[in-house]
Order: sequence, then C-alpha cells, then structure tokens
Amino acid sequence: MTDPQIRYEELLHKLRQRHYRLTPQRLALLRLLAASENHPSAAQLYEQLKEQYPTMSFGTVYKTISLLKEMGEILELGFSHDDNRYDANKPQPHPHLICISCHKIMDADLPVAQTMLNEVASISGYQIVNHRLDFYGICPECQRRG
Repeated sequence: MTDPQIRYEELLHKLRQRHYRLTPQRLALLRLLAASENHPSAAQLYEQLKEQYPTMSFGTVYKTISLLKEMGEILELGFSHDDNRYDANKPQPHPHLICISCHKIMDADLPVAQTMLNEVASISGYQIVNHRLDFYGICPECQRRG
C-alpha cells in the first residue's frame, strides 16, 4: 500500500493543478480514500464522514469520486450484486481477492498478472487498454467463523 500521507498529497496536488475547490469535506474524503485499504463504496465513505460533516451530501462524495475517476486517480470496481467499490491507492488495474461471505476486497499483488497481460496482448494482437482480474473465495476471517 502507498503511504497514506504521500497519496493524500498526490491527490491534493492533482486537484490543485486543475483549480478544484478544496473544501474541508473534500479534503476529509481525500484523506479517507488515501488511507483506505478495503476498497470502500461511496455509501461507506459517506457514512464515515457524515458524523463529522453533517451538512455534507452524498452528492459531494459521489462527485469527488467521479472527478478522481475521470482524472485516473481512482480505480472503480463494479459489481452487479453490490455497490461499486473504489481504490485510490492503486488506481491502475490490478488483481483483487474478493470474499464471497463478507465482501471484503484485498489487493492481490501477483507478478503473474503482468505476464498474463503481456501474453494476452501478444497472442491476440489486441492493444490492451484496461483489464480486470478478480479471484473469489472465502477470506481467512470468514473461514475461522465458519
């Protein structure tokens, strides 16, 4: 995981470069995204911030996420059964481990993923512009509870 303070400063710098407003709510959201390891949904982020910022709207969270996504600074993981989840630490495509019981999402740092990507491009002739590799299973915590 990227150092949360360094990632926060990177996100802040990108928004400043484009002259976006840096409200206290937006800054708090950036800090939360930079420190998050669990790929939160927009609703989870909103729930974590609304106590500190009771006048903040869900729209503020969603607009900031959309802006970061458009800038290539956040990776969106879409699921048909759940809310989309977001990764601001590693905004480039990478493998994930997804628990089918508690829905926790973890990064799977696998060197084979880049090898596989290169091989697919070579064999198919495609210029790969995006990809997604997810592994579904039951996390160690859920196995212990099971």
